[in-house]
Amino acid sequence: MSELGFWRLAAAEPGATGVVGADRVVVSRGELLSRCNGIVHLLRARGARVGDRVVGVVANEPLALALALACQQAGFYYVPVNTALTSGEISYIIGDAQPVAVFTSVRFADVVGAAADAAGLDADARFSFAASSGFRDLTQVLETHPSGTPEKRTPGAFLGYTSGTTGRPKGVARALAQGEPDDVFAAGAQWQLGMFGIEPLASGVHLVTSPLSHTAVSGLAVTSLHFGHAVVLTDGFDAERVLQLIQDERVTTTHMVPTQLHRLLRLPAEVRERYDVSSMRNLVHGAGPCPESVKRDMLAWFGPVIWEYYGATEAAGTVIDSAEWLARPGSVGRPQPGADVRILDAERNDVPAGEPGAVFLRMGAHAFVYRGDPDKTLAGRHGDYVTVGDIGRIDADGYLYLLARMSEVVVSGGVNVYPAEVEAALLEHPDVRDAGVIGLPDPEWGETVCAVVEAVPGSVLAESRSEATALLVPFLQERLARYKVPRRVEVVDALPRGENGKLRKHLLPALVEKVSS
Repeated sequence: MSELGFWRLAAAEPGATGVVGADRVVVSRGELLSRCNGIVHLLRARGARVGDRVVGVVANEPLALALALACQQAGFYYVPVNTALTSGEISYIIGDAQPVAVFTSVRFADVVGAAADAAGLDADARFSFAASSGFRDLTQVLETHPSGTPEKRTPGAFLGYTSGTTGRPKGVARALAQGEPDDVFAAGAQWQLGMFGIEPLASGVHLVTSPLSHTAVSGLAVTSLHFGHAVVLTDGFDAERVLQLIQDERVTTTHMVPTQLHRLLRLPAEVRERYDVSSMRNLVHGAGPCPESVKRDMLAWFGPVIWEYYGATEAAGTVIDSAEWLARPGSVGRPQPGADVRILDAERNDVPAGEPGAVFLRMGAHAFVYRGDPDKTLAGRHGDYVTVGDIGRIDADGYLYLLARMSEVVVSGGVNVYPAEVEAALLEHPDVRDAGVIGLPDPEWGETVCAVVEAVPGSVLAESRSEATALLVPFLQERLARYKVPRRVEVVDALPRGENGKLRKHLLPALVEKVSS
């Protein structure tokens, strides 16, 4: 039997460091375990059963990790929700997930409270990590519940929400595993972290640089706890602060998105040289395309400790280490252990090596369903494989190269922005007659969101084209999360639509260039 698994490790060494908060306050494994157990007892007292959903709209706090661990040992689905979403967007997810409880950090209480009201969530099912109007204070509630090991422990799972081209988020649900939670998650940690060359070292320290509200970020942090690593939290990304933490906490692993790598490299050379980053053994990046120049500069700085992965919420994908990437720059690697990748044409036939096509990933034992949407579940499948719309090619040695990050999705700062959702919001404006949203290359963000609109003749927008961004952004900020709001808006005489009414988006970049020249 493995000696890994957070609950087993915490019972054996309760005084060991579990989490270092963004405020540098240390929470021991034992303290984290007590909070984790208490949340299970609380939820079960409310009638929660195996398979129920628990929503978290949380900041990077130790209690956020305790919440995820609680769900993992009691058979609940943990639904982490992007904290940048508006109350309307959060309300939709609450309504769709039908959770037994919603947890939030105090800073998001107003937005989550409005979302819970709109979704009709009972007042006694709302918990905040500290005192907040309209929520039950979790820290006080836990004092009335046991902190010992719950009975009938069974593995839970993450249930991440991902949007499709319709812009409506869908929950990606998988069947729950069977077995003893420590064994199940120890094996999962050995698979997930092992593919990046990460070892279960007693000195392991994992640095969280992105919001725990993202499934991949939360998943890697919790998996690091199952591997016996301490977790260090940040509250927002500050490049020099990250270097300081790597040095002071002797960080061995972290996960970043390309935008963060770019910001590290933008620091003056004298600032970068000030910090010792030699403790880093595994710097993992993904969630968006990384410019080759950025990757090379990071390798020159940190050494051959950088790993890249490609995948989706729906299925595992590929992984590549530093040496492989240097031999095949631009590749995102070969299939992860137990995974498989195929490139198919429009008729879903395999294409020859080197030829482009749709990227299909094998689901295997991890098959999923989009919660409440069987049609969407089937639409992207081909036998045991699924596609999320990416285009790529595989070379003769089995290495995948991505040619497009979906035909329409904009990947900005490692976060997907779905044009259909932004376009729908634009069309609510009385001065907008038609709209199209695309991603334009950006050296820092990878892509930046650009809206191309056709104005209603005679409207203020039509008469003030140069002020389009200033006119429309405040309107959109009331309807969309900040990262979805276009940084640039261009007004054109007419959008290029075909006879079938479909927008010919591939023509928009040239149209934007023409308008701005």
